[in-house]
Amino acid sequence: MASITSKGPAPPEPGAAKEGPMALLNRFFASRWAVIVTGAVTGTLAALLVHAGNPGNMGFCTACFLRDIAGAVGLHRAAVVQYIRPEIIGVVLGAAFAAILFGEFKPRNGSAPVVRFVLGMLGMIGALVFLGCTWRVYLRLGGGDWNAIPGILGLIVGVFVGVQFFKLGYDPGRSRPARAGVGWVMPVLMLAALALLIFEPKLGRNAGGEPAGPIFSSENGPGSQHAAVALALGVGLVIGFLAQRSRFCTIAGVRDFILMRDTHFTVGIVALVLGALVTNLALGQFKPGFTGQPVAHTDTLWNFAGMVLVGLAFTLAGGCPGRQLILAGEGDGDAAVMVLGMLVGAAFAHNFSLASSPAGPGAFGPAAIIVGLVVISLIGLGLRERVA
Repeated sequence: MASITSKGPAPPEPGAAKEGPMALLNRFFASRWAVIVTGAVTGTLAALLVHAGNPGNMGFCTACFLRDIAGAVGLHRAAVVQYIRPEIIGVVLGAAFAAILFGEFKPRNGSAPVVRFVLGMLGMIGALVFLGCTWRVYLRLGGGDWNAIPGILGLIVGVFVGVQFFKLGYDPGRSRPARAGVGWVMPVLMLAALALLIFEPKLGRNAGGEPAGPIFSSENGPGSQHAAVALALGVGLVIGFLAQRSRFCTIAGVRDFILMRDTHFTVGIVALVLGALVTNLALGQFKPGFTGQPVAHTDTLWNFAGMVLVGLAFTLAGGCPGRQLILAGEGDGDAAVMVLGMLVGAAFAHNFSLASSPAGPGAFGPAAIIVGLVVISLIGLGLRERVA
């Protein structure tokens, strides 16, 4: 048997059976290299999606893309951010395929779903004040957007505060096995969204009597900037598959380092930034600076504070926005509820002037951040495990 200080597995004993392909894959995906590969592939493909038509430094943003989907189905009417993003669909379906293939599709729920819905809403509001999720903050850095730096610092602070709530006994409860239908809700919704994207049904009429809706697509602005459907869907499938197998999570990368100085997931974040940086440099997309960055603003305070809220919300939820999509794909009903909360949060952010724009924070965005931090702190204190 291998020593705990060895650099690799012990050689097989004479006569031992060789590992099959699935066992070898499982061993790889349990390793640090799988996290590095997932991060590097995600950063590289995200930058390539920008080259293929996605908004600058937004090759893949869970928050921004869920916001676009919310607008596409009419949950908000911000005309410049409405489009059913195939990348989101691909991530969920890719995760579902990986989970089924490796016997990990396990329907479950029951871990404070209402609380997770609220955490999803508030986390989304924080992300839309910053203008990016816990993936995009690093992709923005890899594209030269120095406004990402206060965002990353805010994210670290938010995760640190979330860790303190866990130390105080925060516990949302455990998920329990559920019927198969629970696990299939999010994959089926994604298939329905894909059908709406492809067929674009016109079930109503606008004021001029022309066929319209129920699906809206931006004619200008970030929502009108997108890669070809097949390419975007394919990228999502690849990232979803890899992230499900490697458990890639940008919140875990910060949380585990704070708790245990464990860098297993942290190296994936570094790989994501480097993958985006190298690809952006190769494609001439690297443009360093604070001003003139795509879909970004220069208000340092609220870039920082928005990501504090994001870090706190998703630490208490147990995983970053991308990880919630992955969990939803592999049958976690609580993660699916959180994704729905993010969709509703995106609608609130735009309907109530909370979301930022390149001009700066929305009229009520800063107030929403303060309220959100108070509410999540109350959640963190209120869900402490009581010792008899």
